[in-house]
Amino acid sequence: MLPFAALLATLLAAATPPDDFAGRTYAGRSRELDVAIPRHDSEGTVDGRLDEAAWRTAARLTGFSRYAPTDDAPADDSTQVLVWYSPTAIHFGIRAFAEPGTVRATLADRDKIYTGDYIGIFLGTFNDGRQATVFAVNPLGVQGDGIVVESGRSSGGGFQGLQSGREPTDISPDYVFESKGRLTDFGYEVEIRIPFKSLRYQSLPSQTWGVNVIRVVQSRGVEYSWAPAQRAAASYLAQSGHLVGLSGLRRGLVLDLNPVVTERAVGGPTTARGYAYDAQPARLGGNVRWGMTNNVTLNATVRPDFAEVESDAGQIAFDPRQALFFAEKRPFFLDGIEQLNVPNQLVYTRRITSPLGAVKVSGKAAGVDFAALSAADDRAASADGDARPWFEILRLQRDVGRSSRAGFVYTDREEHGHSNRVVGVDSRAVWRKIYSAQLQGAYSRTTAPDAPTREGPLYMVDLRRTGRSFVARYLFNAMHDEFDAQSGFISRPAVTHLLIDHTARMFGAQGSALRSASFDVSADGLWKYRKFVTRGDMLEKKLHLNTNYELRGGWKAGVSYLLETFGYDPDFYDGRLVASATDTVPFVGLPRITNHDWVFSVTTPNYRRVSASATYIVGRDENFFEWAPANIGYVSAAVDWRPTDQLRVGGTYLWQWYRRPTDGSMVGETRIPRVKAEYQITRAVFVRAVGEYRADYADDLRDAAGASAIPGGTILVPDGRGGYLPGRGFTTATGRARSVNSFRPELLFSYMPSPGTVVFVGYGSTLGEADALRFSGLRRQRDAVFVKMSYLLRRA
Repeated sequence: MLPFAALLATLLAAATPPDDFAGRTYAGRSRELDVAIPRHDSEGTVDGRLDEAAWRTAARLTGFSRYAPTDDAPADDSTQVLVWYSPTAIHFGIRAFAEPGTVRATLADRDKIYTGDYIGIFLGTFNDGRQATVFAVNPLGVQGDGIVVESGRSSGGGFQGLQSGREPTDISPDYVFESKGRLTDFGYEVEIRIPFKSLRYQSLPSQTWGVNVIRVVQSRGVEYSWAPAQRAAASYLAQSGHLVGLSGLRRGLVLDLNPVVTERAVGGPTTARGYAYDAQPARLGGNVRWGMTNNVTLNATVRPDFAEVESDAGQIAFDPRQALFFAEKRPFFLDGIEQLNVPNQLVYTRRITSPLGAVKVSGKAAGVDFAALSAADDRAASADGDARPWFEILRLQRDVGRSSRAGFVYTDREEHGHSNRVVGVDSRAVWRKIYSAQLQGAYSRTTAPDAPTREGPLYMVDLRRTGRSFVARYLFNAMHDEFDAQSGFISRPAVTHLLIDHTARMFGAQGSALRSASFDVSADGLWKYRKFVTRGDMLEKKLHLNTNYELRGGWKAGVSYLLETFGYDPDFYDGRLVASATDTVPFVGLPRITNHDWVFSVTTPNYRRVSASATYIVGRDENFFEWAPANIGYVSAAVDWRPTDQLRVGGTYLWQWYRRPTDGSMVGETRIPRVKAEYQITRAVFVRAVGEYRADYADDLRDAAGASAIPGGTILVPDGRGGYLPGRGFTTATGRARSVNSFRPELLFSYMPSPGTVVFVGYGSTLGEADALRFSGLRRQRDAVFVKMSYLLRRA
């Protein structure tokens, strides 16, 4: 009878209704934020139903508060979060109550859940108030994840709309965890199991972790937070609650082997004016991840395949003197990437283009976060195409108090006698909850055979006040002419930047149509570094007046007026001439160009089936092609359409143009329409089609401003061989051209049951035509078919 009685007791426990709860409740609004969660030896089954015995005695988190768009008010919808842990994992169960028909969820791909309802769990496993791993799930259990490392990026003004007050989560990293969800009569229920193998944490017998849980309700356009966090704070993570008394955690041996094989066939035109494919040999590679301790991980890769399964989306450069930034997406670099976060982007792993092999050790010990990376890059990345560049990168960060830190960075890139080394220190201090200061100093040394050594410093001071009604920022950043960071990303070198930004914010009453509004004044100055040290005039002076509004239901709108004056930059136009039929003289630009621009933006709520945003800029701005005033326009529009729970169609359109005020002729124009359609067959299988068109036009260049001795003359540019050519926008395989038009279609089949285990079958092509957006004379320029397979071997 004893086995029968035990079985009967188990069945009765499993049938316990949701309101039969025997654990302790912790109400966030009552500031019951130190949570002692029970430990059970059984692991349980992740099935999306919180009916196992362990859930009856779990700690229950309730009493959520509103956080965005306004804070410091009770949540409109009830949320219960149940928490317990086993020897090998931490378990979360969510019961989210909602009005009938208001829950929004689709069967999305990983990290594509954020246009619907979702739950986000922030785990600060080192309890430093500065970084946290984020695990997100939607009501169907579809996963999203990422990492947050606070650096003060959440505050500030501008015409990009109101900011949430919480630092953005980097969703690039992927972690292995389990989740299941289901819709219910009361809303939805989600079950999550996060294995300790997927986390790094302290090597202590009894641990305290930072924790917070957010809930996003798209039908209301709000975000709730269990810990009653305030937007008027320099640190969001420092306002988290705590899981206390965690003990007996068994991570076990963390050893992940991830072999990868890629087969590719590349097509291109032949010398006989035909087209042929070159089937390349199968490329074998692999990654290894070894958890040396609870908080130290070694990653290694050999002949990795870093081919992207989706090309970077096209961008438009507002200022051709600034480089465009593309985010890191490659799995090897993403693991522990938060440890390589450095102000001024002194570490940018995409500088390592395609390494033969690389090793990385990262973790935290004795209050110090560290990461050391060594990589041997492809020979094609070297200056002569023969040497193999070597990268050595070291990053250290030391916790100081609850939310402050001090850091050190060293980078070294060497090839064939060429070297570039950077050493730097930085710190961030937070005090009185709303004030923060970030300081940085760095020095670079660049050597090359038969060339003088180049050396120079970089300095930065960034002061911020993040109050509820008043936000302020004061930034000073100076970069010497000879400062060079070849392992980092410097958007515009050899400049000194001064920014003063003040923002006043107001919040509407409960139930009012206006939820919040901000009024921002930004004074922005830029010098060439050598002009700054000799007390010369600013190169650029900007005064931006920005207003942003958030309305009931999630609508956002903004209006800005930009008053700017840009000085002539002779370094950028060095070597140009102006020619007539009888004479040639050096190109001389206008000393200054004054700009007046208006910016209008609007963002819709995330409706059940569609959401959209648009930005429009119009006014008088600089024509960088000819260094003359121009009537400019810029349009950025995006639509996300979800006609079914499995189909997603996203469209974006970028359009920028410059016209001469004198005769209305077009100087330059770029149009980039892009459409992406994804069909999610199951949680692990989807198919995707992407089409992006880029149409670039640049007229024959002339001295439109009339500043030279030959007003209206033809601008000549160096051809790189000691001669000159009439200025036109583009160099093609057949010479100079006014327009370059390309269409890039991509198709992909993806099977990814878990991060690291994937099968990709894809096709990508680039086609060109003479007339933009006609789709009638498209000719293949190159294409490729590829198959990629990898499998994650994880020791249980």
